[in-house]
Amino acid sequence: MSIAPPSRPMQPRAVSVECLRRAGCFPDGGEVCLLGERGYYRDTMGKPGKNDRAIYDDAIFLVGPHIYAAFNANTDPSVYRKGVAVLKSGKWLYKVGIHGLNKPKAQRYTALVQAAPVTVMRDQEGPDTGWFGINIHRGAPASTSSLGCQTIYPAQWTAFIAAVRDQLARAGQKTLPYLLLEANS
Repeated sequence: MSIAPPSRPMQPRAVSVECLRRAGCFPDGGEVCLLGERGYYRDTMGKPGKNDRAIYDDAIFLVGPHIYAAFNANTDPSVYRKGVAVLKSGKWLYKVGIHGLNKPKAQRYTALVQAAPVTVMRDQEGPDTGWFGINIHRGAPASTSSLGCQTIYPAQWTAFIAAVRDQLARAGQKTLPYLLLEANS
């Protein structure tokens, strides 16, 4: 079984805009936003009706006045293990920064990093709020490469981060609201 769906997510722009608007984001008013949908492909990948870890069965939409783009994503960790974080559904704030600050310089790269505290559910431990490095970064072809981060399918990463940077610059935004929802909720 492939860990990525055969196509990009397809959702009408109006549906994404309405979800964002209900959460206080205004992509039609000039704001650039991200919308993540956990379990977007849950009926077609992995176990039917279930959101799975370690596959790209989620979606992230980049929505703004000049863009609407969809990306295959993973919003869950790759493993189940005590203490591993799962970002809670909700509205979070991100900014352009560097992913992998604890890695050798050659392995660091531009990604989206927390711009404010987030709340996670830790496996076997419960909720936790703070600065945990829950980034939005590039996944890997054979793994979602996540211990709580949100990851974009690697073949789509370059287009994703370039579009985010371009749209933030056009809008004059330093931070990017990210709304994470459970699909079909």
